[in-house]
Amino acid sequence: MAETCIVVGAGVAAYGFANAIREAGYQGRVVLFGAESVAPYERPPLSKQFLTGKKDEDALLFQPVSFYEERSIELCLGTPVEEIDLQRRVVRTGDGSEHGFDQLVLATGARPNRLPVPGAELAGIFTLRSLADARALRAALAAAERVFVVGGGFIGCEVAASARLLGKQVALVETLPVLLGRVLGPEIGAAITRVHERQGVALYLGRRVVGIEGQERVERVVLDDGTALPCDLVVVGIGVQPALPAIVGELRIDDGVVVDATCAASVPGVWAAGDVARWWHPRVERFIRVEHYDNALEQGAAVAKAVAGQPEPYVPVPSFWSDQYDLTIQQYGYPVEWDEVVVRGDLDQPAFTAFYLKEGRIYGAVIVRRPREMRPARRLVEALAQVDRSLLADPNVDLRQLMS
Repeated sequence: MAETCIVVGAGVAAYGFANAIREAGYQGRVVLFGAESVAPYERPPLSKQFLTGKKDEDALLFQPVSFYEERSIELCLGTPVEEIDLQRRVVRTGDGSEHGFDQLVLATGARPNRLPVPGAELAGIFTLRSLADARALRAALAAAERVFVVGGGFIGCEVAASARLLGKQVALVETLPVLLGRVLGPEIGAAITRVHERQGVALYLGRRVVGIEGQERVERVVLDDGTALPCDLVVVGIGVQPALPAIVGELRIDDGVVVDATCAASVPGVWAAGDVARWWHPRVERFIRVEHYDNALEQGAAVAKAVAGQPEPYVPVPSFWSDQYDLTIQQYGYPVEWDEVVVRGDLDQPAFTAFYLKEGRIYGAVIVRRPREMRPARRLVEALAQVDRSLLADPNVDLRQLMS
């Protein structure tokens, strides 16, 4: 009897798996359970082109339902998995039914953090993770004039940019002194901060929200210095947590499902991919968890090969991009603490490439408006290269010459 592989989740990683599993030679039954009622779709446009009306829902789908049917992949949409029993090797869905598996792929993604302040339950407060979230926010934006964004990470910055492009008044609060400071550091974060200031976003940096006020829906946001700011809606972008249903049995979990270099979990026949997976990266010799689209897609495909009996070490250079106004921020690199940043180009314009070094090796790069440097920068990161700082910082030096 053919074995059954169940995929829990129907996001980017699940699509990466579905797109590769038959090509990898797997002959077993494949069942994909998704909590949302829509087939796997692209999430990055939700905060950008979808919010601004430049992309509709149909354009977000990776593939029509017929794609899965042709590959004999069973799509169980609108069917959240509530419990996974690893001892009995069954998943239980929201309707109480149980489904047995021989192999299990956890592609459950992450869920947004909620704002833990009085008034956070009022109507008019949004997070942005799913298509349903984006639909609701897009409709609310159409009727709003004053938008308040909590959090200066990528989601917060992208929503602020989209709202400004729609002609809304936008205020943004961030606990750090610059936008994107956690991921890009103070120097590069300051460059992105200036972009938003010039676009007319009212920034409240080094501040935090202590309360939200209103009668039946949000009317004001109160900051820790007593400032009360009127608004029509609030968007909260303060990070995410790995999402998992209830687990019966011993599964190693520590900031996500802990897996080895081949994405195998601590229980035989169980794998994880995407935002929920924290895997051993042989190149940097540490466990990392990456919340980016490219990684989810590639890791899903890597797990497909493993399920089909061809496990290989998964050793990508994580990559990410963010569109804000007419700016594309391209990032390559490993999530490690750096001790030095070397910049070539103009931070004020901005048009630059920044390299993130640890103990002299290049662990990351961020490229803005220097597209010809994207490929060589990625190769330098991939090699963990050691390069003369003066050459690295000189915009007249061709990066390709530094690939020794």
